[in-house]
Amino acid sequence: MKTIGLLGGMSWQSTQIYYQLLNSMTAQRLGDLHSAKLLLFSFNFAEIEALQAKERWDDAAKLLIAAAINLEKAGADCLCICTNTMHKLADQVQASIDIPLIHIADATAKSILKHGTSKPLLLATRYTMEQAFYKQRLIQKHNIAVTTPNSEARKQVHNIIYNELCQGIIREPSKTQYLDIIQHALNKGADSIIFGCTEVGLLISASDFDVPCFDSTELHAQAAIEFSLGGN
Repeated sequence: MKTIGLLGGMSWQSTQIYYQLLNSMTAQRLGDLHSAKLLLFSFNFAEIEALQAKERWDDAAKLLIAAAINLEKAGADCLCICTNTMHKLADQVQASIDIPLIHIADATAKSILKHGTSKPLLLATRYTMEQAFYKQRLIQKHNIAVTTPNSEARKQVHNIIYNELCQGIIREPSKTQYLDIIQHALNKGADSIIFGCTEVGLLISASDFDVPCFDSTELHAQAAIEFSLGGN
């Protein structure tokens, strides 16, 4: 079993889901008292969010790189950034370490391609929905063209993530708002949904829909376990 290094705390609400998934998946695979070998660096998300809001991505990259190097020195065999948004800095982090970074978009794309959907809706923070780093990777590396909600809906989705889900606040009106936004996209031709923020699964689940749903948190954890137990 290889050791998985985690850059977490962005937010801790979803990082605890990673911890649960990684350990439960290992137990399911190996049985008995087995659990995952993990090393976790958990950021103070308030500091990261402040850098995001000010577009100080280079300063954020320095923090992630320093933590990644320390995880490698501590014995991690691979690295996971436990947030979609901070994969904006994935290439910089990967360049700073000698162990592989398991990219959340690649893990998600693998499942999308397996299901054969052609027009997934990306539901995420406004950084992930509006900037190129995530969408372009899906397009250029996997030939998956995603759709996103309109400008006002993107703002609503983003605000619910930061003002509620990242703080552990789960509200039924917010779920209704998400469902309305998604239904509008489905009516316009979207054929599946990417939970493209690691907190989205706190509010909605695949059972809410009749189309394929791709939970990036779960798929990322699965990819990490495949590496840990399979070595690929």
